[in-house]
Formats: sequence, C-alpha cells, structure tokens
Amino acid sequence: MRTASPRTIAVWTLVALVGAAGWTVLALSRGEEVSAAWMVAAALGSYAIAYRFYAKFIAYRVLKVDRARATPAERLNNGIDFHPTDRRVLLGHHFAAIAGAGPLVGPVLAAQMGYLPGTIWIIAGVIFAGAVQDMVVLFFSTRRDGRSLGQMARDEIGPFGGAAALLAAFAIMIILLGVLALVIVNALAESPWGTFSIGMTIPIALLMGFYLRVLRPGRVVEVSLIGVALLLLALVAGRWVAESSWAGAFTLAPSTLVVWLVAYGFIASILPVWMLLAPRDYLSTFMKIGTIVLLALGVLIALPTLRMDAVTDFASRGDGPVFAGSLFPFAFITIACGALSGFHALISSGTTPKMIQKETQVRMIGYGSMLMESSVAVMALIAASIIDPGLYFAMNAPVGVIGTTVENASQVVSGWGYQISPQDLAQAAKSVEEASLLSRTGGAPTLAVGVSEIFSQVTGGGLKAFWYHFAIMFEALFILTALDAGTRVGRFMLQDMLGNVYRPFRNVSWKPGLVITSALVCGLWGYFLWVGVHEPLGGINQLFPIFGISNQLLAAVALAVCTTLLVKSGRLKWAWITGIPLAWDAAVTLTASWQKVFSSDPKVGFFKQRQVFRDAIDRGEVLPPAKTMDDMHTVVTNSTVDGVLSAVLALLVVVVVVDAARVCVRHVRRPALSSLSEAPYVESGIVAPAGLFPTKQEKEEARNAVGAETRV
Repeated sequence: MRTASPRTIAVWTLVALVGAAGWTVLALSRGEEVSAAWMVAAALGSYAIAYRFYAKFIAYRVLKVDRARATPAERLNNGIDFHPTDRRVLLGHHFAAIAGAGPLVGPVLAAQMGYLPGTIWIIAGVIFAGAVQDMVVLFFSTRRDGRSLGQMARDEIGPFGGAAALLAAFAIMIILLGVLALVIVNALAESPWGTFSIGMTIPIALLMGFYLRVLRPGRVVEVSLIGVALLLLALVAGRWVAESSWAGAFTLAPSTLVVWLVAYGFIASILPVWMLLAPRDYLSTFMKIGTIVLLALGVLIALPTLRMDAVTDFASRGDGPVFAGSLFPFAFITIACGALSGFHALISSGTTPKMIQKETQVRMIGYGSMLMESSVAVMALIAASIIDPGLYFAMNAPVGVIGTTVENASQVVSGWGYQISPQDLAQAAKSVEEASLLSRTGGAPTLAVGVSEIFSQVTGGGLKAFWYHFAIMFEALFILTALDAGTRVGRFMLQDMLGNVYRPFRNVSWKPGLVITSALVCGLWGYFLWVGVHEPLGGINQLFPIFGISNQLLAAVALAVCTTLLVKSGRLKWAWITGIPLAWDAAVTLTASWQKVFSSDPKVGFFKQRQVFRDAIDRGEVLPPAKTMDDMHTVVTNSTVDGVLSAVLALLVVVVVVDAARVCVRHVRRPALSSLSEAPYVESGIVAPAGLFPTKQEKEEARNAVGAETRV
C-alpha cells in the first residue's frame, strides 16, 4: 500500500485548513463585514480535496476505469462524430458545452435568499451530486458506444421506463436549447462588439481544427497559442468595430440573430466534430476560464465585502421580488447548473463519450469540468453579493413592482429594508454608460455590474463601463458554446429514438439521418425562439418559467439511470454514491413541481395564476405583466401550458424512477434475469495520460510507444 510523503500530508493539510477557515467565517459571521475572499477560499479548498480524494475513489474503486480498454472514439473512429481527441482539447470542449446560462444567472437570482444558502448548495451540491453525475454518466455511456441518456435508460431499465426517459429528455432538451438561444439573442441584439467578436471565433476555430487535423497533428500547445492570440485580437477589434463606421453591419436585430443562430446550430451539428465544434469550444474555454481566474484574482487583490445578507428575510417568507417561493425548494431549482444539471448528463452521453481517448480520463473531464463550472457559479454569486443590495433588487425586481422612475424604485426597495437613493441608482447606470438599470431582470446585467465592480477596483474606476460591456459580451460567448453542442446532442437523442423504429438511424453518422434530425432539432428550438422574439409573452418565453424545474427533473432521470447501472453491473454496495443525490434531487424537484402546479399563491402556482388572470378578464381588468387584454389571454394560455407540462414532466420522471427501482430490486433478488448492453472488450492501442499533466509512468509509456512505432 502506497504511503503518503510528509510533504504531501503537509500540502493537503494546508488545503483543508484554508477551506475550513473559509467555511467557518462564512457560517459564523453575523453583522460584521465579510470579505468575498473567504468564499473563494471555501470553494477552492473544497474542490481540491473533492477532486483529489472523492473523485479518485469513485473512478478507480467504484467504476474501476480501465486504461487498457478501447473507447468508442478509438473503436468506431469515423472522423465525423467518433474521433479520438486530445484530452486538453476535449476538456475544453466538454466544459464549454456544459457551461451555459445556468451557472452565470442562476446564482445571481438566488442571491435574493442571501449568499450563504447558495454557497453551500453550489459547493456541496457539485461535490456530491453534479460532478458525480457527470462522471458516472460519461463512464457508462463510454462503455456503451456513446449511447444517449434516454437510450441507455431504454436498454437498461426497459421499454416502459426507457420510453418515458427518452420522451422527457428530448422535450426538456428542446426547452433548454430555446432558453439558451433566447439569452444569447438578448445579449447580442444591437451589440456590434459582441456580434463581431463572437462571429470571429468561428473562422478561428476552423483554422484550429484544420491545423490539428492536417497541418500539425498533435501540436496542441502551438494551436492553443495561435488561437488565444487571435481570440484576444478579435476581442480588441470588436470594440474598435463598435466605434467605427462598420458598427451598422454588426448591429443585428433580434429576428436576424435568430436566423443566424439556427443556421449556425445546424451547420455545427452536421460538420465533423474536429472541424468546428471541438476547436471552437476549446478556444472559448480560454476566455471563460481566463475571465473566471482573473475574477478570482481580482477578489483576492481588491478584497471586496459581501454586502448582501448571509440569509435574507425572503428566504423564510417566500415573497421575494426576484422569484417567488421559499428557500426549499426554489433556491436549489434556481441555482440549477452551478451544482447539479440534467443538461450535463446529455453532453456526457452525447459528444464527449464519442471523443474521449481513455476511460481513465473520465475523472478529469467529467468530474473536473463540473468543478470548473461550479467555480463559475461561485464567482457569479460573489458578483451579485458585493454590489449594493438596493441596486441588486432594483435591477432584478420587475417593472410592475418598482415602477419606471428611480424615485419610485428607491421608495419600494427601501420598503424591503435596503436603502438606496434615487441619485445612487442614476449614478450606477451612468457609471456603466446605460440609460437605466431598473428592472434589468434575468441575472445577466447584474452579473455584468458585479464583474465591472471587481475589475474596476483593480484597474481603476474609469474603466467600469468597459468592463461592464465586456462582461455582457463574455456572457453571450459563454452560452453560445452550450447551444451548438446541445444541438448536436439533441440530434443524437432524436437519432436514438428513431433508431428504435428504423435501424439506419442508429448509426449516428449516417448522413441522411444526421441531416434530417439536425434540421428537426434546429427547427423545433428555432420555432420557439422565433415566436419568443416576436411575442414577449409567447414562444420560448412561455416555457421559460419551467426551465429550472425541467433541468433538475432531467438530473433525476440521469441519477436513476446511473444508480440502476451501478446495481446491475455488480456495484450494489456503491449505489449510494448516486442513490443519495437521486433521493435529494427527486425530493427537491418533485416538491417544486407540486407547488408550481397546485400552490394557492398566484406568484407560485401556474393554475392559480391562470384563475386570477381568468377572473380579471371577466372583470375587464388588465394585470401586469400584461399590457393589453390580448396579453391577458396569452398569460392564461401560458399558465395552462406551464402547469400541464410541469405535471407531465414530473409524472414521466416518477415513472422512470419507479421503474428503475423495480429493475434494481429484481436484480438483487434474481441477478440471472438481468442483462447489460455493454460493448465487448477491445484492447486499446492509444497511449494517453489520464490527467492534464502526465505522470512519470505515463511519460515512459509514451516514449516506449513512440519507440515501438519508430522500429516498425
């Protein structure tokens, strides 16, 4: 048995003490100033210990990853969807694909409850639930030729529960893609800087793809330096374009952006994965991680104070202006992707298992990427918590609550116990060169204000407007990478579904099938997006209220599949690793679904809201957010659709979980009746490290492999 050296013990003891100190200060401080640096310390200390010990334990003791076993990328390599990809590039692709709107805006909105509940869930949730789900799904999908989550459910749970999982997963995926696209449209509309910079990442990615594939295969460091240099040039040039006579060409209306997004999603879905998708996601990861690292350094240098309360009164009352509902379950639903996300399970059973070189890399790519996303959520929560709470609520409360003037907003916010003057509200908008910051709901503008506050404390207040607009553009780039990968995964899911009826669709690289399914997926989310852009209360706006719940319900499906596979593959004693997160997630999401359907509070319950607006129509009244009687009828329709969909999706998830439990019990009682759809063992011929940096043994193996090739 290997014994740890005194140096290793000292290092990990120090890491544990740093994390413990951060948690102690956050948990016990009441009434005094608390630096945001303690939140960074708690997060980084916890992440490091979790990755080093818990993730390694799951990978090698529970899953028993096998470096000698060939992955689908090696066995089925066709240069389109299956393609062995360097672990560094794949890490960038996977992180960029999973990191969408959720970790940016969810924690910002959840700050309404205070910074402490969100911090606990983001960090503890990712360690024990979110990162575990991503890694385990990636492992089992890799063992099954990269099958989608829904198809794995059908193969391992059975046709009944599997059909429910396939239907629920695909429906939720379309909702998630539509919501992601809407956030991008809102961020890029009338923004020439953002449109130009993000548009330039496409030709840069194509260059990187051909560089690695044709010009200089394997030269990842070279292409990384070239890509980063060109990306920085695109960012600088974007601001120049925005201030030049070219600005008009890149100032696009929302409807135009919809067309471009749908076209881009379709093309990215059908092109070989090495050509555009993987290098573009890898490229954007540099900007994403770079910005987050700079934010963390900015916090450590400027030491901004957390101005939001640790726990606000809204957490217990449930009548917050940002979103209605109590701390349990709605704070967990709102934070979503920063701690646990069903969308990630679709990526982990979509593009990534078809590209991973070695099973031993699932720890770095599955667990590690999710820790990276959680760090994004922590920085978003910090950004929302260091600004004036009065400004936070003025930005995130709807116009129907705070009005349209700074005087009225100041009065309303002060009534909630957070003092801010009209002059302060006006100055906050002026400092970032905005006409007004009132009712800039959705979380993204608040995050941009927080980011500008942190960076300007380091670089000087004169650059506050620059950092604000940089953050808005950064958010759009952050989300776009989840849209293109999500569209490709949606294509895989639809192909798996249709493959149960018509066998050629089971070959995900069959060209007629990939074109047809890509067009259908883009057409579905594109339709909801188009209607949503043209009708403020219609289209994807209609489905936006169930975004968080549907995402968490999908996580319950993923965890149910993982638990079933652990049991059926002889790992019954380790089933608690996904079983406990499943129980928690099911309790949270099904409680939230019940309240959203049946609550008597019209701010929470969809059917109660429908009744209130229906009664108002009968009286001839117009209630906010409606502005006309037609809007009133639209709200009634939306409430009905959302209520029915919430009930149906919850029912489908219950079917999956119950059927999974039945299969597990049957296996324990009569193992001979169970069968696994695992692909046959094939020995791997690829030599590649398990982690970001190769060990001495892995370096020696690589040298021996090169020597063997030379002798041949």
